[in-house]
Amino acid sequence: MAPKTLIFFALFSLLAIVALADTESTESNSGLMLNFYKDTCPQAEDIIREQVGLLYKRHKNTAFSWLRNIFHDCAVESCDASLLLDSTRRSLSEKETDRSFGLRNFRYLETIKEALERECPGVVSCADILVLSGRDGIVALGGPYIPLKTGRRDGRKSRAEILEQYLPDHNESMSVVLERFKNMGIDTPGVVALLGSHSVGRTHCVKLVHRLYPAVDPVLDPGHVEHMLHKCPDAIPDPKAVQYVRNDRGTPMKLDNNYYRNILDNKGLLIVDHQLANDKRTKPFVKKMAKSQDYFFKHFGRAITILTENNPLTGTQGEIRKQCNVANKHH
Repeated sequence: MAPKTLIFFALFSLLAIVALADTESTESNSGLMLNFYKDTCPQAEDIIREQVGLLYKRHKNTAFSWLRNIFHDCAVESCDASLLLDSTRRSLSEKETDRSFGLRNFRYLETIKEALERECPGVVSCADILVLSGRDGIVALGGPYIPLKTGRRDGRKSRAEILEQYLPDHNESMSVVLERFKNMGIDTPGVVALLGSHSVGRTHCVKLVHRLYPAVDPVLDPGHVEHMLHKCPDAIPDPKAVQYVRNDRGTPMKLDNNYYRNILDNKGLLIVDHQLANDKRTKPFVKKMAKSQDYFFKHFGRAITILTENNPLTGTQGEIRKQCNVANKHH
């Protein structure tokens, strides 16, 4: 075979490999792909975006809930909307456990589901609604737009009994937190970026009074302690009372890098916030994100992408729920 012919075949083979890699970037090994509903429900993502916008105008705190849903659902074994299921006579739901304290606004996901069912009955999964509403909630909060793949199907059972194995607690050591996320494929800067979600929303006094009573945690900024004590005057707060502290007093409704400046100034509300700013493995990335919002957003978008692609149900696995809080067999 002539040298020119050999070169042609070598180039052709290389191009084929590149094309294959490009295809895999559009359709991941998990079975997810960008614009999954382009043929079965072309308006799906537009409907979700429109509903998120309308609901956000009426209820600003919905965006915090949608962002938090991604973590609480996708981090627990599979990104399959198991978080949304109600308890049954046989099993406790994930959303009703102590670890899901403060999660709310699930009814608004049902509002989005109803809008999609009117347009394309039985097509769009609750798992994809959960993920895409989170993505659009991030944008509503001033965060980056993250292109996310779709094609998830819904699980049929909740996983309350295994939450502790997957969800790191806000009082866990940084080693445990990093290990839990590493198991999902999220590296250290990704973990630091994901915890930047604490830039928005609020923390109930139940979760932070141990830093105030019986003695104030000495690492806390004294000026911030005064504010925290004002918001949380009781050593044993009522879990049902509206007693909370904004995660970021400066820009409480904006997803930004102000969180990192706060925790470097010892104004983090949770133990994990303090650890993030002081652990030698995470502190360099905290400093970088405090200086650059673009750097924060880059790693945040990458980590959210990995989290939302965590072990999804696809193809013929699971189901497409008719109603997000009930598996079809119980519907």
